[in-house]
Amino acid sequence: MSEARMILPRTGIGLDVHAYASDDLPRPLWLGGLFWEGERGLAGHSDGDPVAHAAADALFSAAGVGDLGTHFGTDRPEFAGASGITLLAEAAKIVRAAGFEIGNVAVQFVATRPKFGPRREESQRVLSEAAGAPVSVTATTSDGLGFTGRGEGISAVATALVYPR
Repeated sequence: MSEARMILPRTGIGLDVHAYASDDLPRPLWLGGLFWEGERGLAGHSDGDPVAHAAADALFSAAGVGDLGTHFGTDRPEFAGASGITLLAEAAKIVRAAGFEIGNVAVQFVATRPKFGPRREESQRVLSEAAGAPVSVTATTSDGLGFTGRGEGISAVATALVYPR
């Protein structure tokens, strides 16, 4: 008689923060896997998408396989300017190669702009396709407090649930 082994899920947390790019070095805004026409972009080694980056970091955390810097750090020139969607898809591959399946990822970002609600479904679809699992995104403001409230940048925090295969 064989014993059934209980499969315990693992959770992880990811955090990513980017300042807005300077006026003398403008960049496009990529947020939640989407290009935001007419919005000031974020500074960063890759595309600066804090939503996609936090999602990837949460996956790494849940699987116990390092973090965003471990896999895509600034010491890796091949990731300069890389799409957050590409990084999230690669993170999902790394997590699956480590023996895990992805249950879901939830991300919340804090910013004064852009207005996210009208494009939420589009963002969730793009991120979910990249991760190969459901990704939900919510947005909030910090009511004028801190660097996000002063309009200096965007922060995002994510949670991920993975389980061993």
